[in-house]
Amino acid sequence: MRSVRVLGCLLIAALGACREQEPGPDLVFVSNEETDVVDIVDGRSGRVEGQLSTGRRPRGLAFSPDGRILYVAASEANRIEAWDPRGRRLLRSYAAGSDPERFTLSPDGRTLFVANEDVALVSRLDLASGSIAWQAEVGPEPEGIGLSPDGKLVVATAETSSTVHFLDAATGQSLGTALVGSRPRDVLFVPMINEIWVSSEQRGTISVFDATTFKAKATIDLVPEYPSLENVQAVEMEVTRDGTRAFVAMGRSNQVAEIDPRTHEVVRSFPAGFRTWGVDLAPDESRLYAASGLSGELTIVDLVENEVADTVELGGKPWTAEAVTR
Repeated sequence: MRSVRVLGCLLIAALGACREQEPGPDLVFVSNEETDVVDIVDGRSGRVEGQLSTGRRPRGLAFSPDGRILYVAASEANRIEAWDPRGRRLLRSYAAGSDPERFTLSPDGRTLFVANEDVALVSRLDLASGSIAWQAEVGPEPEGIGLSPDGKLVVATAETSSTVHFLDAATGQSLGTALVGSRPRDVLFVPMINEIWVSSEQRGTISVFDATTFKAKATIDLVPEYPSLENVQAVEMEVTRDGTRAFVAMGRSNQVAEIDPRTHEVVRSFPAGFRTWGVDLAPDESRLYAASGLSGELTIVDLVENEVADTVELGGKPWTAEAVTR
């Protein structure tokens, strides 16, 4: 797609009519766990605008509520980095415990809850002081982690035990544990329907829990929807603000599925690169960004036309993406 677009622009340029495309309204930051950088991409055009050189193996990303700080989990450096995303400056590094892979940010932007994968812990990190307020034991290899919109409930997944853990955000006290599909990867709160979704990489399912009682209420099974695929997976998830559209990266299925949150039915899917791991929505929700680690690509999906708009070659192993208003 990009090559066709560039060729067309060159042909028009020969006629003296080609102009540089204006920057889009958002920037996409893509963590690359192989090259130790976060790539910066124009959300509309797919143009690569630069990089942040981070600590070893950057994976999880999140923006502060005001969009002024980008937090990066440099998992093999055992730290969370705070970056000025527009000035491209490292502002501060936080000791975040061993092997921080994913994290979630409190609604007030003051606290990070971190999944420390290799030591089976969840850590509460105070951003003002840089100190860890508590650490809670969970199942082995925690990765997925989410926080309720009111900031009171932390939910963490444990890959090896195929469990999900419900924790009190203030104290770290366990509020319950449940079994889910094998190798759970991500946690998504869907507040419009009071649900918590937990994706299963190996099983290709999404376990649905009541967000008040923590009781299992449904399973969204992607496998029957894709009978021609041998390796149906479910990894990172996103939902629109109005709760009408949800998206799940399908890992080595090389797709992103769209799900209707209210019916739990698969609506459609979009082709993406090899091992599509992380997804994020544009701030205006007109586009979806999907990071694919084995093909080194970022796929840009137009959610108005419901089609792939561009494929951006980044190299390395892109892990996830986070978009912010330019």
